[in-house]
Amino acid sequence: MSPVKKIALALENFSRYGGGAESYAVSLADRLMRNGWEVHFFGERWDGEPGGAIFHRISIPAFLPAWAKLLLFALKHKRMVADRDFDVILGFGNTIVMNVYQSHGGVHWLTTYRKVYSEINPAVRFIKRLLIPLTLKHYVRHWIESAPFRMARLPRIVAISEMVRDDYVAYYGVSPEQVDLVYNGVDPERFTAQRTSGERNLFRAAFGIQESEVVFLFVSYDLEKKGIIPLLHAVAQLRKQGGDGFRLMVVGGLPSSRIERLVAKLGVQEFVCFAGPKKDVHHVFAASDVLVLPTYYDTCSLVVFEAMMSGLPVITTFYNGAAGIIDNGKDGFVVSHPPDSAEIASKMALLLDKEFRNHMAVLAVQKGNEYPLAKNHEQLIGIFDEVAEKHR
Repeated sequence: MSPVKKIALALENFSRYGGGAESYAVSLADRLMRNGWEVHFFGERWDGEPGGAIFHRISIPAFLPAWAKLLLFALKHKRMVADRDFDVILGFGNTIVMNVYQSHGGVHWLTTYRKVYSEINPAVRFIKRLLIPLTLKHYVRHWIESAPFRMARLPRIVAISEMVRDDYVAYYGVSPEQVDLVYNGVDPERFTAQRTSGERNLFRAAFGIQESEVVFLFVSYDLEKKGIIPLLHAVAQLRKQGGDGFRLMVVGGLPSSRIERLVAKLGVQEFVCFAGPKKDVHHVFAASDVLVLPTYYDTCSLVVFEAMMSGLPVITTFYNGAAGIIDNGKDGFVVSHPPDSAEIASKMALLLDKEFRNHMAVLAVQKGNEYPLAKNHEQLIGIFDEVAEKHR
């Protein structure tokens, strides 16, 4: 009988109900344990799921500045895994010791440059570009993130989208053949196009939305970085062009005073609904028709996969890694970066047509179903098995 394979995962927080990497790590750990692996979590917090994982607390003083917290976490993790014989040490971009690297944050220098476009004021944007590279946090994050590319023996590099793989190749000088491409995936049992009219109408009724209205959905907790401002301008332009019978449903973050003022200035109060955070986001998809996420940067937004699997065509930007699965103009639209409100409005206008929207929705479901979470897990565990075999 072969010995049990052991894997170490490190994140600040492990939670099934957390953000992208946090919930992903929990689901991956659950699958690993069902495959007979011994799973160890190294982090500051853990909500107890999945049961059977072994948690090693990394204590970080709350009073430290952000750069010091990042550095201390990476150094403590290095010390804690040094005297344990793990077959696989998976790095998510926040540690400096690993033999498999799967960053959910992309290349920090490039992501910072792309995200700064979310600052609409050109003067402020220019100042940010000058100041951000001067901060200690920026350099510490880059030093930690680039650790695998400095190693004498390159770990297995896993990119979660073609965009991220291309960024690794361009920035760190690795060849495409040195990077495994494993796209994100979602649970097809939770996200499905087989929605009932009851589900759809119940959610709509709570916000006074008629069945005949087309619901454009925006899902994010960070509204401005995901493109809410150009999207609101697109809503205003669509309305001026004669577009009618639609609503924008914003789920996740609540509007800042700046966003509320913009909504009032544009005169689109009747067309925008801020629903706040929702745990049952699959019900929100059931009540919606199109996902619009004009993000300034996303390594590979899970909400795109969830929406397509739920039967929603998607409008997103070139610098969303998930755009790599979209067949532009067939199962969704990929718009330019930085997102332009007129371009967004033109794509939204096309999707007001029910026949065109329904045709695109059918193709979106087909595409979404090519990326189940189980496929992602199988591909990644196959890589882990190969690394463990070499380790032994």
